Amino acid sequence: MKESVVMTNPILDEDRARGISRFMSYVLRHHPEEINLQLDPAGWADVGQLLDGMSRDGRTVTREMLDYVVDTNSKQRFVYSEDGLRIRATQSHSFDVELGYEPAEPPEILYHGTTKKAVFSIERQGLTRQKRHHVHLHVDTETSLDVGGRRGKPALLVVRALEMHQAGFKFYVSPNNVWLTDHVPPEFIDFP
Repeated sequence: MKESVVMTNPILDEDRARGISRFMSYVLRHHPEEINLQLDPAGWADVGQLLDGMSRDGRTVTREMLDYVVDTNSKQRFVYSEDGLRIRATQSHSFDVELGYEPAEPPEILYHGTTKKAVFSIERQGLTRQKRHHVHLHVDTETSLDVGGRRGKPALLVVRALEMHQAGFKFYVSPNNVWLTDHVPPEFIDFP
């Protein structure tokens, strides 16, 4: 996982950076059409088109500001192409996208944060993608509890990922160290 970069930017305070990041998540993961942004099948968008679309939407963002948001985002949600001309979200798309991640062998245990009220349903169905492209799993409990706490009292689920992998389930890992899979059956989950 990329270490957080400590930067100061006199033209972009943390609240504004957070707002830009949220909007970028919205358009790059879920609704590019909101700003007439075209994504390729791998989820890449032209940086100039993203900046133009944000500006037309009343969110004037410079390349310097965009660089700051990408570099300092604590969850590393965005990545530039090698040439720096394209950008995409690293995961969490609600539409089909081919991220190009190769299957990988996961660690023995991964974690998933959810709400306590969702546990009953997960005990029956397992973890499903819902509206996302994959189920998200983490190597640390802190991130999982943070995710689970966004919509209520968090519950931490322990996923026996290596056992799943050995049973034939595929796992992928994003550049920001989020583990992705299509479904986690309940028999591979240790519940609180």
